[in-house]
Amino acid sequence: MALGDRSGTRLDTSLFLTCVLLSLIALALPEGLRAPFSSGLRRTVLFPLLTLERRSVRSAENRVQLDALRAERDSLALRAHLAPELLAENARLRGLLALGGRLGHGFVTAEVLHQAGVSDGLTLVLSAGAADGVQVLAPVVAPAGLVGMVRTVDRRTSVALAWSHPDFRASAVVAGARVFGIVAARRGEAAGEVMELRGVPYRDQLAPGTPVVTSGLGGVFPRGIPLGTVAGALSESAGWERTYLLRPAVHPAEASHVMVLSRGRTADTLSEAFTDMPRP
Repeated sequence: MALGDRSGTRLDTSLFLTCVLLSLIALALPEGLRAPFSSGLRRTVLFPLLTLERRSVRSAENRVQLDALRAERDSLALRAHLAPELLAENARLRGLLALGGRLGHGFVTAEVLHQAGVSDGLTLVLSAGAADGVQVLAPVVAPAGLVGMVRTVDRRTSVALAWSHPDFRASAVVAGARVFGIVAARRGEAAGEVMELRGVPYRDQLAPGTPVVTSGLGGVFPRGIPLGTVAGALSESAGWERTYLLRPAVHPAEASHVMVLSRGRTADTLSEAFTDMPRP
């Protein structure tokens, strides 16, 4: 032990013994002298100790207040960070409720369960299965349009093939016209982010912004589900057909809640559901 440490220990011991001695003296004094003696001790010998005690209490209170302020600041920062995401999520849920109200019946709502891996955005695990009425090949939609179709079904969950999957195809028609084609995800640089409308007759030219919906051919998707809008021409095939780039109505990787439609739906039941798209 260093010399300074021994000196500090002796001083603390001396102060402690002095305080004990003064306390015993105060207790031994008569009642009439005890109060003046105690008051004098508080003003003289014990004054530095009482001052330190008050400062210690004040410091502890300040630390508690500082911790509370920090917690409040962190809470406000977290709310500010999450506010845009929460607003977007609320908007998606309101859109889903509105779509459900327009559909009226023949659908099952499902949450897109998180899955970490390369299949994100290509296949979606849904929180609804056979017990909820989900069937294989049933269309999966969001308020803005088509997300994909159910590929496999378990009792409580199902797996949907998103339109961004390389194996996905959908028969399509230009809204308000009799121009047909096949929609698939664009491969290459923009794979999984944009669509292609293939097999459009060469005589038919589509302007940017033209809506494209499911045609109802093939018996999988009912007619009228929005797929996307024309962004521009991609290629021409020797005067026989054209291929167009489509801006998708829904990005599957961003979907958090969806609807699985029943297989028995017809075009008539969808004609008023997706109100943002012109009728085919």
